[in-house]
Amino acid sequence: MRTDTGQTVHLKDYAPTPYRAPRTTLMVALHPTRTVVRNATTYEPAITSAGALILVGDGLTLLSAELDGATLEPAAYEAGPDRFALLEPPQRRFELTLVTLVSPDDNTELMGLYRSNGVYCTQCEAEGYRRITYAYDRPDVLTVYDVFMVADGPGEPVLLSNGNLVGTGTSDGRATAHWSDPFPKPTYLFALVAGTLGRVSETVTTASGRPVELNVYVEPGKEPRAGYAMDALKRSMRWDEARFGLEYDLDVFNIVAVPDFNMGAMENKGLNVFNDRYVLADPAVATDQDYAGIETVVAHEYFHNWTGNRITCRDWFQLCLKEGLTVFRDQEFTADERSRGVKRIADVRRLKAAQFPEDASPLRHPVRPDRYGEISNLYTATVYDKGAEVIRVMHTLIGEEAFRAGMATYFARFDGTAATVEDFVSCFDVPDRAAFMRWYEEPGTPTVVVEESFAEGRYELTLAQRPPEGAGPKPIPVRLALWARDGALDPAKATVVGGRPSRDHIVLTDRFSVTVDGLSEAPVASLLRGFSAPVLVERADDPARDLALVERDDDPFNVWDAVQRLGLRALRARYGGEAADVDALADALSRLAQDVRYEPAFRAHTLALPSRQTLIEALASDVDADRVEAAHRGLTRAVGERMRAVLAGLHDAAPPDAADVSPDAAGRRALRNAALVLLTAAGDAERAEAQIDGATTMTDRLAAIGALAMANAPQADAALAGFAEAYVHEPLVLDKYFAIQAGRPDGDALTRAQGLMAHPSFSLKNPNRVRSLLGAFAQNVAAFHRPDGEGYAFVAGVATSLDKTNPQVAARLLTAFADVGRFDAPRREAAARVLAGVLQEATSSDVLDIARRLTAG
Repeated sequence: MRTDTGQTVHLKDYAPTPYRAPRTTLMVALHPTRTVVRNATTYEPAITSAGALILVGDGLTLLSAELDGATLEPAAYEAGPDRFALLEPPQRRFELTLVTLVSPDDNTELMGLYRSNGVYCTQCEAEGYRRITYAYDRPDVLTVYDVFMVADGPGEPVLLSNGNLVGTGTSDGRATAHWSDPFPKPTYLFALVAGTLGRVSETVTTASGRPVELNVYVEPGKEPRAGYAMDALKRSMRWDEARFGLEYDLDVFNIVAVPDFNMGAMENKGLNVFNDRYVLADPAVATDQDYAGIETVVAHEYFHNWTGNRITCRDWFQLCLKEGLTVFRDQEFTADERSRGVKRIADVRRLKAAQFPEDASPLRHPVRPDRYGEISNLYTATVYDKGAEVIRVMHTLIGEEAFRAGMATYFARFDGTAATVEDFVSCFDVPDRAAFMRWYEEPGTPTVVVEESFAEGRYELTLAQRPPEGAGPKPIPVRLALWARDGALDPAKATVVGGRPSRDHIVLTDRFSVTVDGLSEAPVASLLRGFSAPVLVERADDPARDLALVERDDDPFNVWDAVQRLGLRALRARYGGEAADVDALADALSRLAQDVRYEPAFRAHTLALPSRQTLIEALASDVDADRVEAAHRGLTRAVGERMRAVLAGLHDAAPPDAADVSPDAAGRRALRNAALVLLTAAGDAERAEAQIDGATTMTDRLAAIGALAMANAPQADAALAGFAEAYVHEPLVLDKYFAIQAGRPDGDALTRAQGLMAHPSFSLKNPNRVRSLLGAFAQNVAAFHRPDGEGYAFVAGVATSLDKTNPQVAARLLTAFADVGRFDAPRREAAARVLAGVLQEATSSDVLDIARRLTAG
C-alpha cells in the first residue's frame, strides 16, 4: 500500500521521461504467493545526457538485475520496494532485465496482480503495474509487449494477455502461452488473466472483411449468462464502424468476468477485465437495469480501443480525454440502440444526482484538473459525466458532420500517441477555442439567468450567463422553442440580439434576447431543449408555465423536466410545512402516464418523483434530513392515493414475456413497476405481495420487494428474508438484498446495516458487497445524516478499517461526506468530528487525500 506523502502533483510540472521504452518482454511464472516476473525492457535515451534511469515500484521484492544480459553489480543500482535506479545507464539503446517477486494472494488492494476466486487477474490503471514490476508506469511511455506465461500447476488453465496469441505449450508439466501485442501501449493497459474459466465464443467479420474471434470468459457453469454481453459487444463493433468508421484491429477480443474488481471494467488492449456484474445476466437473476448496464459498459470498454488505447492520454491530468469522450460515445450508442429521448433523461438524472453536487462540494475540480493528491480519486463524475457533456457541447456547437470530420482528423493525426485535451480540441472547428477550453479548465456549474416579459403584444426573452465564482464565460448552446396554444411559433418571426444563432441553437456567450411582436398572449419558452448544455437555470417560479410545457412541448426532456419542477415545488412545500398542490401534480402525471404517444420507458420516468437528493440540492443549506425524508414519503403517498385508479390500470396491464429483454419490454415493465411503487406507498401492499408471488423476472420481483421496503410496509421483512434465502448462492442477487436493506427508510437502517456486517455472505474483501451495503446506506438520507452523527461514524469507521486492505474502495466510501455542508449545524459538526478522526487514523494517500479535501477550509 502506498503510504501518504502529502505531495501534490501539478500539471505545470509535466516533463517527458529522459528515456523511451519501445519494447518489453515479460515472463510471468504464476504462483499464489510467489509469482516470479522477469521484465526485459529495452530503453533508449530521449535526450542528451539522460542521467540515471529511475523506475517506480510498489511493494516489490527484487530478485536480480541484468544489463544487456550481464548481472549488474550492486553498486550500479539502487533498489527498494518502491524504486529502482540504474545509476549510470549507457547513453545508447540497452536492455534492462529485472526479476521481481510478488504475492497475488496477499494483494487485497486488487491493484496489480491478484487472485479472484482462484483466477489470476490484473488491474493496472492507474498505477497498478508498479505492483508487478519496476517501470516508468505513466501513460506517455508507449511500449510493444510480448508476454510469456507459465501456469501455476498441472492442468489446462486459460492463459490470456494483450494482443494476439502466438503459441501455447508446456514447461515442466505446466501450461504456457505467448501473447504479442503489436500496438504500443502504456503500462496501465497491460493485462494478464489465468485460471479455470468457461467460454462463450463467436467469430465476426469486420467491415473490411477481417475475421475477429470474440470470447467472453466467465466462471464455469455460467456461460449461458454471458450471451447478452456477447450480443452487446457485436452491436458495439458494428456501431463504431458505421458511426465513426472504426474497425477493431487485432485477431481476437477477449472479455473476462471476475467477482472481485474495484471498478466496473477495464479496457486493457484486447483483454478487457470486467466486474462480473457487467457481464452475467439472465432474466431470473438480472434486472432490466442490469441488462442496460451490461450494454453500456461493454460498449464503453470496447470504444476505448480507439479513444483510450490507440490514442491514450499524455498524463493523468488528461484523463477526461479518454473517459469523457468514451462516455459520450457509449451514450450515443445507447441512444441509437434504444431511445434517444429516454437515454438523455437517464444521463441527465445521473449528472444532476452525482456531478452537479460534486461540482458544488469540497471535492470539486475541473474536468481537466491542474493538480491532484492521489490519481485514483480523480475517477469522478466530473471527469466521466461532465467530460461527456463538454464533448456534447462541442458536438452541438459544430454539428454532426463537422464533429465526425474532427474525429477523423483526431485519429489520423494522433493514432499511436499519448495526447492532450488541447491536441483533441485542435482537430475541431470550434468557435472561440479559448472560451471553449474553459469548460475543461474551470470547476463549477454555470447558471443561465432567464428573464421574460410580455406587454402590448410583444414578448421578450432574455438569457444571461452567470459563471461560477472565479470563472469566465463559456459558449453555451441554447436550443429553444416558443410555444403558443396552437403550436410552435415560427423562428423567422423572432428577432435575436446579442447571441450567435446557429442551425438549431443560439450560442450564449454573455447575454442575448429574443423578441417576438404581434402576439395575442405570451408564448411558453422551452429552453435548453434536450439539455443542450450542463448548466443550472434561474427562472421565475411559474407552475402554469410548467403545466403548459407538459401539454404543448414536443421535447421529451423538457416535458420530463417540467414535471420534475412540479414535483420539486410540492416537495419544498411539504418540507416547509405548507400545503402542496398535489392535485395539479397528480393530474399532470396522470395525463402523461396514460398518453400512448409517449413510449412506456418515458412515462415511467415521469412517474418517478424528484429524489431526496434533488430536494437537498434545491434547499442548499441548513437541511434537516428527517424533514426531507418525511416530505418525500408524504408526497409519494399522497400522489399514489390521488392517482390510485390510473396507477391500478397501468399495473393491471399484462407484463411482457420473461424472456423478452428488449428495450420495449423493459420500458413496459418499468411503467408497471413505477405505478406499483406509488400504489404501495399509498397502502396497497397486497399488489406488491402478489407480484412477488407471481414474478417470472428478477425485474418484477425486485421492484415489488423494493416497493414494500421503501413504503415501510409490514410485509417487507418477510419478503426480504425469503428473497435472501432463495438467492443465497447468487452473489450478484445478494448484493441487491444488502442494498435494499441498507436503504430502507424505517428508522432502523443503522442497526440493520451494522448487523449485516456480520452476515455470513458479507465480506469487506469484495468491493461489490461493500458498495451494496455501505454505499446504499450512505444514500439513505435520514439514516446516514442522523443528527447524532452515528451514521457518519459507521461509514467512516468501515472506511478507516478498509483503508488497511483496499484504500481505493475506502476512499470512495468517504465521498459520501461531500454534501454534509448543506445540512444543519448539528450534522455538520458531527461530520467534522468524524472526519477529524479519519485524518488521525488513516495512512493511505487515497483516504487522506479525500479526508483533507473534505475538511479543508
